[in-house]
Amino acid sequence: MPEGVHGARRCAGMNIVAAVLQLRPAAARPVITMLSLRVVPALLSVSFLPSAPLAFQDVEYSRPGGVSLRFDASIPPGSGPFPGVVLVHGGAWVRGDRRVDVAPLFEPLERAGFAWFSISYRLATDPLQFGDAIEDVAAAVRYIKAHAGEYRIDPHCLALIGESAGGQLAAMAALRYPALDIRTVVALYTPTDLVSLAKTSGMTPEPVRAALHGSPWAQPLLARLSQLSPIENIRAGMPPFLFIHGTADPLVPYDQSTRMCDRMKSAGAACEVLPVAGAGHGIRWWEPAAVTAYQSRMIAWLKARLAP
Repeated sequence: MPEGVHGARRCAGMNIVAAVLQLRPAAARPVITMLSLRVVPALLSVSFLPSAPLAFQDVEYSRPGGVSLRFDASIPPGSGPFPGVVLVHGGAWVRGDRRVDVAPLFEPLERAGFAWFSISYRLATDPLQFGDAIEDVAAAVRYIKAHAGEYRIDPHCLALIGESAGGQLAAMAALRYPALDIRTVVALYTPTDLVSLAKTSGMTPEPVRAALHGSPWAQPLLARLSQLSPIENIRAGMPPFLFIHGTADPLVPYDQSTRMCDRMKSAGAACEVLPVAGAGHGIRWWEPAAVTAYQSRMIAWLKARLAP
């Protein structure tokens, strides 16, 4: 803060005390003066706290193979520490935008007092890169935890929220890396069983679907998809999951969430499925139709699991 501004605020605070002193009898003034030594610094410290969320943009958190990976963040006003949420956008693993695809979540999280971090990750433009972005999500969490003081967050109160392909990446990061200590995962219309999705989804390119039936590449490809499927990576001690899914999703069938939750419960893990009746695929498309009720349930879930 520029020296002049800092000085002006300090003087304003001190002038209030001086005015009070002038209204008191002389005998009382020393007592008030001693009190002011305690009260004024506290008042001044409050005055310097931000009154609106503090925004960060284009923060580099990792550089794998020379690729700069960045995030944007919003930190609530106040001294904290605040619970934090890492947002992972979708885009079929090959496209997407951290500032656009998860934008409907920014304001609800800010209103609820959460710090959020919306990350970019390596896109799988080369099929051999498919799955690499799971490590990017983990790297983002590690970076944010290492800089918890700077962002005024509690490093032990972090959640992951992912939508579509980003949900698969978020889920796999939480499942694969227990040391990240993720408290909960919110998975929006997430592909949890990549094997069944590849075999049945109309969005799977026909050559890929054909390769899954009798070609020499079928078994290696199916094995890789199984490795990257959250439903095949359920483990003891995994964090609780909230699945949010449109019942009319034409891209990722609704049962991708229900089957994953059923399997989690069978393994003793906690989960809940929130159906969004009649909704399709993508929160950006839910907004124009005023499909926003899921947000309050999501916030309640986060507050319950990120409480200190």
